[in-house]
Amino acid sequence: MTERAARKLTVGRRLSRRFQVNLVGEGALAGLLGGGVVTLYRLALSLAEKGLRSITSAFAGHAILVAAWFAILAVILIVVSKLLLWEPYTQGSGIPQIDAEVIGRIDMPWYRVVGAKFLEGTLCAFAGLSLGREGPSVQLGGMSGKAVAKALKRGRGEERLLVTCGAAAGMSAAFHAPLTGVLFAVEEIHKQFNAPLIVSVMTASVVSDFLVSQVLGVRPVLSLSFAADLPHIDYALVVLLGLACGVLGALHNRGMFFAQRCYNKIKRHLPYARLAIPFAAAGVVAFTFPELMCGGDAIVEIIQHTGGLAWWTIMGLLLGKYLFTTICFASGAPGGTLFPLVAMGSLVGGLFGVIAINALGLPEAYVVNFVALGVAGCFSGVVRAPVTAVVLVFELTGSLDSLLSVSIVAILAFVTANVLRVDPFYEHLLAGLLGVTPDDPMVNGEAGEKILHTYTVGAGARIENMLIRDIPWPDNVRVVTVERAGQEIVPTGSTRIMALDNLLIIMDTDTESDAGLKLQQMTRASIDTQWTPSNAR
Repeated sequence: MTERAARKLTVGRRLSRRFQVNLVGEGALAGLLGGGVVTLYRLALSLAEKGLRSITSAFAGHAILVAAWFAILAVILIVVSKLLLWEPYTQGSGIPQIDAEVIGRIDMPWYRVVGAKFLEGTLCAFAGLSLGREGPSVQLGGMSGKAVAKALKRGRGEERLLVTCGAAAGMSAAFHAPLTGVLFAVEEIHKQFNAPLIVSVMTASVVSDFLVSQVLGVRPVLSLSFAADLPHIDYALVVLLGLACGVLGALHNRGMFFAQRCYNKIKRHLPYARLAIPFAAAGVVAFTFPELMCGGDAIVEIIQHTGGLAWWTIMGLLLGKYLFTTICFASGAPGGTLFPLVAMGSLVGGLFGVIAINALGLPEAYVVNFVALGVAGCFSGVVRAPVTAVVLVFELTGSLDSLLSVSIVAILAFVTANVLRVDPFYEHLLAGLLGVTPDDPMVNGEAGEKILHTYTVGAGARIENMLIRDIPWPDNVRVVTVERAGQEIVPTGSTRIMALDNLLIIMDTDTESDAGLKLQQMTRASIDTQWTPSNAR
């Protein structure tokens, strides 16, 4: 078979109806496996946290027992460090690793990642580190999708799609929010919208949510019920909260990035030396401020009674949770920040609501509204995924009554954080994972922030068979890698672009819209060259 015939066969298969049906079935398998793994992970974390609180409450006040607990933490530290050395891709959240897997920059061994991440996350929860379950759940789900692809002997392109399906299943199971899982996978991970992707990802997310609901019930992780809708006359407060969340989101990211740079100065005895700091802090927190331990479930319980708390109490919880989470996450400990972020966002909204009620005399019932708005605003300001933020709040509250106000807050937080020129959280982590440093002239230029996008060269596209140096690329655009038939190519000016190449491109956010449109036109398949086999009809 000639190379051109092979390309036509590949394109024809991707356009066939049977292929799209297969994607739904494979997405369901990824959702079933990913949802099952994350369900077990959530059960393990719950048992670990219950055991932690039982032990530390019994040990409190006894010097010898407290010393014994610190000895236990030292053992856990050694075990977690050994696991990280055995499988380095389990460090940190796991979401940047899934991003890199989807764009073809890394190839993680799914069985090692699943086993190591599961054990590491459970041990860190038992130690009391302030880390979330959502990042690890996304990575566990993504690797479950990869396991399905390997079992079915799929190619690299379909494998990436199934990794995205698994990631959506993981997010869905972690938050008990299937639409949030879909949008997070599409908006944050895959960054492309097409019918086969949406259908297969939705299938995986729904199957995962159904599975977890059978085991853990249908109650969301943060249940909020509105007693009354916020009047439109008070929407000036909504605007103010959106701006505040944008500023706080930028400060959150800047603080996290600064802490990571500080940890990076520790060069010896890794990862033991870096992890020793959060483990020691966890021991202190366990016997002084136990509400700050783990992902934030204790804070979520407190949030239900926010209206009865003083503003300084909420402020103390917010600052304490942020500092402890920063110390834990920036060290590279295996865990995420999304659930702590949700807890902190709810505290931001609760604090804003309490201040507004005391200053303006609003009914106390509106505190819950501001709590929900705080979650959306902080999520949007930190992650820069405003659509996911809106849908997340909808699934947490089970109500569309706040859709307008939540949308306003999410948009304003997104725009404000971007105007402050602080990197989106996971984009920054992905850039660090890929080795795109601030010293890179494409990153530290005068034009502003950089963002990564992947484009697939369609059959008959304008740039097919052209050399990179001969292509009229948009301004402030650079090709980082070319992935061809599962092989990664470091491009040079003499690299020839071929159909079905995956181009990883870094571009300036200030010109992203114009450059993205031009690149879509340049890489789009020509209608005259597309071919559909007769059996696909």
